[in-house]
Amino acid sequence: MAAVELEWIPETLYNTAISAVVDSYTRSRREIRSLPENIQFDVYYKLYQQGRLCQLGGEFCELEVFAKVLRASDKRHLLHHCFQALMDHGVKVASVLANSFSRRCSYIEESDAHVKEKAIQFGFVLGGFLSDAGWYSDAEKVFLSCLQLCSLHDEVLHWFRAVECCVRLLHVRNGNCKYHLGEETYKLAQTYIDKLAKHGHQANRAALFGELCALLFAKSHYDEAYKWCVEAMKEITVGLPVKVAVDVLRQASKACVVKREFKKAEQLIKHAVYLAREHFGHKHPKYSDTLLDYGFYLLNVDNICQSVAIYQTALDIRQSVFGGKNIHVATAHEDLAYSSYVHQYSSGKFDNALFHAERAIDIITHILPEDHLLLASSKRVKAEEMHIKAIQIKEQLLGQEDYEVALSVGHLASLYNYDMNQFEDAEKLYLRSIAIGKKLFGEGYSGLEYDYRGLIKLYNSIGNFEKVFEYHNILSNWNRLRDRQFAISDALEDVNGSTQSTEEVVRSFLLAQPTVGQGC
Repeated sequence: MAAVELEWIPETLYNTAISAVVDSYTRSRREIRSLPENIQFDVYYKLYQQGRLCQLGGEFCELEVFAKVLRASDKRHLLHHCFQALMDHGVKVASVLANSFSRRCSYIEESDAHVKEKAIQFGFVLGGFLSDAGWYSDAEKVFLSCLQLCSLHDEVLHWFRAVECCVRLLHVRNGNCKYHLGEETYKLAQTYIDKLAKHGHQANRAALFGELCALLFAKSHYDEAYKWCVEAMKEITVGLPVKVAVDVLRQASKACVVKREFKKAEQLIKHAVYLAREHFGHKHPKYSDTLLDYGFYLLNVDNICQSVAIYQTALDIRQSVFGGKNIHVATAHEDLAYSSYVHQYSSGKFDNALFHAERAIDIITHILPEDHLLLASSKRVKAEEMHIKAIQIKEQLLGQEDYEVALSVGHLASLYNYDMNQFEDAEKLYLRSIAIGKKLFGEGYSGLEYDYRGLIKLYNSIGNFEKVFEYHNILSNWNRLRDRQFAISDALEDVNGSTQSTEEVVRSFLLAQPTVGQGC
């Protein structure tokens, strides 16, 4: 094959101009700030590409400069790159901006209403960016300052603003595991909604109820979470922002999964994935959010291989957008660690699971205090390899025949079987784990292999070769069934298109709800 002659392609005139401006940055700093926001951002991005982070940090730490940068909304993913690089470099730009905004709000408390309104609107943009970037404490400070400004005017416009502010505040407090404060935030939002209702105004409550569902889900109040996800679904109307609809759909799907309403969960999460990809694109953080919840669904319906693949895709997106020591990357590592752990359950080799668990722990210990709940959560995969899970707690939260309970029972059986030679106790636990797995997922359930192999080892140890032969046959039949039942297909192919509109998906879900008195 003949060698291909490479043709030199010169840099575009625009990029050359940007590079020239950056080369004279020290002399041109003031003039740069007067450029249109898109051009100004490109100059700053070139600083980032050249590794001039101290100079970039000096610019981004000024509130007026960053306000202008935020207006270049079509370059948001590039802004995340710059911002994360500064945070990793030790420039505490998130807290500097949050503190600057808070001080500004205190200065303008006596100003005209339109001045406060302008500040509130900017606070929503700034706090929204910090929230999207995962810097929840700083976003919380921004939203609290906005809420304080809203409270200074007892009128309809500011009641609406206060509701929106409370929704945003509840989201960051949920993300930061501040559940008690989250409950207070929800109650405050409800008081403003009641005020509006008394004056003949109605606020859409889809986002608020969706966040309440997330709060209750995080606290393991699954029945209540399901109830409020139904209420959130009722609030999805034409004209609702796509982001809100996507978040409600995926939160409702998670609630359905825990209630073992898998058909409903599948419909909801697949539509959420489709909506996010169509509206935001396949490299957007919101798309990765839906993939994490899709992976959660797949894991719980025993489609483990596809769950791992989906979690890996979500992690890849988050690493490409955020990179570095970012909480969103850490949570994606954690979810992938757990799905990998379940995937490797039959082999007993947890290298991939431990790799991702350690990455999650490394990131979280770098950016959060030692006693943060997210750190305890990220350590669960490593702990599960060495310690017995609290089966009684899981049974109390999830019931005695839950998927998670079956996993923990299997672990305890293995501890008795392989390490303590308590074969009678191990046998009972293996049989219980098998019974739960079959009842939930049928004869082809992936977790059965580990239990079958455990029993074969157990019966070999006590010399019951009749049982060894019996379970070898059962395992062979399981392998044949598994090959037929779980031929690997691309889970993302299932969400390439949608035969239903969002309104139809919502209507189908609500029509499937039991009438009052029937129970869930």
